[in-house]
Amino acid sequence: MASHTKRATIYFDPDLHKALRLKAAETSRSITDLVNEAVRESLSEDAEDLAAFDTRKREPLVSYEEMVKRLKKDGRI
Repeated sequence: MASHTKRATIYFDPDLHKALRLKAAETSRSITDLVNEAVRESLSEDAEDLAAFDTRKREPLVSYEEMVKRLKKDGRI
């Protein structure tokens, strides 16, 4: 392990743990590597979402009713 790692206890659903063990064995990677990668990807997606929200924050709000009217007018529903 890298010298700057932190230890945590995580409780997995038994089936999820079994799947992780099998994937780790198949890919010659550790469960730690798999979990770190999954968490990294999840946080990256969150960062992308936050950036998209920030980009669109100046757009006008549209109510649900207005959106339904637009979709009907355009023949989408």
